[in-house]
Amino acid sequence: MPSLLLVEDDPVVRAAVTRALTDLGYRVYAVGTAIDALREVAAEPYDAVILDLGLPDLDGGDALRMIRGVTDTPVVVATARDEESEIVRLLNAGADDYLVKPFSSEHLAARLSAVLRRSRSKGSFSVGGLVVDLDRRQATLDGQDLSLTHKEFELLAYLAARPGEVVQRAELLTNLWQIPRGQDDQTLDVHLSWLRRKLGERAAQPRYLHTVRGVGVRLVDPR
Repeated sequence: MPSLLLVEDDPVVRAAVTRALTDLGYRVYAVGTAIDALREVAAEPYDAVILDLGLPDLDGGDALRMIRGVTDTPVVVATARDEESEIVRLLNAGADDYLVKPFSSEHLAARLSAVLRRSRSKGSFSVGGLVVDLDRRQATLDGQDLSLTHKEFELLAYLAARPGEVVQRAELLTNLWQIPRGQDDQTLDVHLSWLRRKLGERAAQPRYLHTVRGVGVRLVDPR
């Protein structure tokens, strides 16, 4: 039974979400402040965190960064803010997924299921001098730690699982950011740019990450 930490300051919403997720088979512990959430994630190995942004003691974005400082537990952000720039900021800060309020319990459960499936992947992949260790959530290049953000690691791991294969943009956006098929934005391009910088390459002179214009991305062995 997966264990969830729900961080929501509204007691009515907190009770309703807790009840719905409990009925779906999750073990839910709920708190109403960022400080309580930080205390919990530091003490207990939760399978995922559902984080409301409108907290009374800290901005949810600040709470997200602090949570990321102590754990790699997947975080699903629940927010009433639907601006693209804000969503990109949260994903870059370490959120694994986001939901814009209001949302149904079925929608939340589907997103949680997808996040938990990704977080439970085990093993490692090697492509050239690049090693992606899923158990340790660490990527190294020629033995040197790449110091990737949470989302950068997920993107690299997804591509490393299918070396040499062109992975479509729509697939990456849907499975890593839950952006519906048919909708495109710059999220993927931004993360690819950051990854290339850490891999010591540029889009104009790729080594590992090759973009097929209008189609997708492939990870190749440059040797």
